Amino acid sequence: MKDTLIINEKDNVAVRLSEGDGIPAGHKYALCDIAEGEFVIKYGCVIGRARQAIKKGEWVHTHNLRSHLDESFSYEYKYAALEEKLGSGTFMGYRRPHGRAGIRNEIFIIPTVGCVNNVCMRLEKLAQKFVGGSLDGIFALTHQFGCSQLGDDNENIRKLLSAIALHPNAAYVLIVGLGCENNLLEGMKKELAPYGRENIAYFNCQEVEDELSYGLAILEEMAGKAREMKRESVPLSELTIGLKCGGSDGFSGITANPLVGQVTDRLVALGGSAVLTEVPEMFGAEQILMNKCKTEELFCRYKDMIENFKKSYTDLGFPVYENPSPGNKKGGITTLEEKSLGCIEKAGHTPIVDVLMYGDLQKKVGVSVLNAPGNDLIAATALAAAGCQMVLFTTGRGTPFSTFTPTMKISTNDRLAAFKDNWIDFNAFGMDADALFDLVLAVANGEYICKSEDLREIAFYKTGVTL
Repeated sequence: MKDTLIINEKDNVAVRLSEGDGIPAGHKYALCDIAEGEFVIKYGCVIGRARQAIKKGEWVHTHNLRSHLDESFSYEYKYAALEEKLGSGTFMGYRRPHGRAGIRNEIFIIPTVGCVNNVCMRLEKLAQKFVGGSLDGIFALTHQFGCSQLGDDNENIRKLLSAIALHPNAAYVLIVGLGCENNLLEGMKKELAPYGRENIAYFNCQEVEDELSYGLAILEEMAGKAREMKRESVPLSELTIGLKCGGSDGFSGITANPLVGQVTDRLVALGGSAVLTEVPEMFGAEQILMNKCKTEELFCRYKDMIENFKKSYTDLGFPVYENPSPGNKKGGITTLEEKSLGCIEKAGHTPIVDVLMYGDLQKKVGVSVLNAPGNDLIAATALAAAGCQMVLFTTGRGTPFSTFTPTMKISTNDRLAAFKDNWIDFNAFGMDADALFDLVLAVANGEYICKSEDLREIAFYKTGVTL
């Protein structure tokens, strides 16, 4: 059949590269007769069982394929990652007195609670007159939480906002509180105290007469210093990329995700790092990631993360495998294991060196996995808060959002790249790893501005009650 792809010699399905014979582009068809109940294989792995007998050449999708995943599946550790010889490389970044270099030179205005969002947005607008020189921008990172949350929810909000305040892309940070919220300014000061950051200022709106003039004076002083900062050569060991996919289609696991995986391997080989998240989109492929954990202790931590995330679903009465989304299915993805096998390709083939809990900062050089859901904005925020200076976001259907760091949109197919040129930074359909790696360095060097960088959005992983 013309315009088709067989990914692995073990596969009994192939993928249409263009629409034909009644099969949409990105969707699967059978390479041989598949009996009812028999395994359907893609990527050399089982992606489900046939709901009914499927004839050779027939379209394979939700009408005749179901998930084979077992919620009680047990895991074992068999280390199988490829070790990479480390080299070295550099990028042009902004050195910081504490921690890694930034790839942007910005000022963040962070509200402790949604009640002061309007104050922060007004400060952002008023402070634009201070932007110039090497100061790339002043941004209010608004959100709707910070009060009426209890327990883990309140701790997670404080932890995540504090991690954002430590981000290397921020030359300076102004944290604005109200004065009566659950997420009190004093709690954030205590959270940040061990880091000894002199670039962070604070005030409560209830404690000053004119919050706008008070905040603006602080921002003016910060901006004056930030405008004088210069880029300089920094080792790639100080660069970390976040790995995320959203609006996936049947090409995601064939083009964009494996291409990002090649870039991940190359960056790690040169001393850099990457962080992979979207835990529910590891279900069905988690054993492959477990086999990349460098130690059995790390395997156990990763296994616990997977099992605890599954338990958070079942404790609330929801099925673990409520995935893929309607858009994923329209694009050609049928089962969660098919989606997950494509998703994990972004992490490449190098070892996993650490497991991070939600709100943790990335510490170890190499590939880490991060505990966060698959939701695009929540997961991308968690990646950036972990310290990723940019997020590589692969997509088959497109999205205009950006988290608070440069968010590079990588298209899985030609149609999206052409149709949404105002969203897409790179078309992966041509599979040019050198070009994508060069673009990553161009973003790090400030030579390329991602198309969504004028946006700044954050979102939280909320798990508990709201009062």
